[in-house]
Amino acid sequence: MDTRLTFKYDREGDILHIDKIPPYPEQESEELSDDVIARLNPTTGEVENLEVLFFSSRLMRRDLFEIPVTADLRLIESG
Repeated sequence: MDTRLTFKYDREGDILHIDKIPPYPEQESEELSDDVIARLNPTTGEVENLEVLFFSSRLMRRDLFEIPVTADLRLIESG
């Protein structure tokens, strides 16, 4: 089954959350680059969630930023 990504913006914390699944306490965290945190599956090491800190500041500076993960984006077929 394909996983859909959800995007949530926490205005108070200024964090963009990109989630494949809801976060859970057992996940491990790793900083991938400046202010980008990955939450990893503790068994497989798969990236399950990303947190982009200071998100609005990045937009105000109009900086292009990259997230150091690969993606396989496809349209979901309606059925």
